[in-house]
Amino acid sequence: MPTPKKGPRLASSPAHERLMLANMATSLFQNGRIVTTLPKAKRLRPLAERLITFAKRGDLHSRRRVMRVIRNKSVVHVLFTQIAEQMEQREGGYTRIVKIAPRKGDAAPAAIIELVTEPVAKKAVVKEAEAATKVAEETAAPAEAVAEATEAPAENAE
Repeated sequence: MPTPKKGPRLASSPAHERLMLANMATSLFQNGRIVTTLPKAKRLRPLAERLITFAKRGDLHSRRRVMRVIRNKSVVHVLFTQIAEQMEQREGGYTRIVKIAPRKGDAAPAAIIELVTEPVAKKAVVKEAEAATKVAEETAAPAEAVAEATEAPAENAE
């Protein structure tokens, strides 16, 4: 788990915060999305993404590291088989936080944190490759024009 930020914790103690984040991560992997307060969602995101990265590795050591946080074996199994398979092509950004209306009882800022299940857009990769080839062509074209310009006066002089 990442080092907690300085200042007040989300709960009464660091141990309680750690347990609360573990429970929220378990619920996130079970249900795919949870509704919580915005500060809790922001603290959960790095933990959840790190656990998904471990699940993508898929080895025994990674499974044991995830089991330190998530104590439910069936949720760990789902994480390693289904969720890791969905996130295989994605290099990061496994979760999404969407702000919603404040909570009715105490007007706390609420948010939905959910797993991103859409496939990775291949268009962005293709556009980057096209842009790189255009830049290469543009840099090659002036160099050819300069070479032709230097050869032309030499032919006229003879």
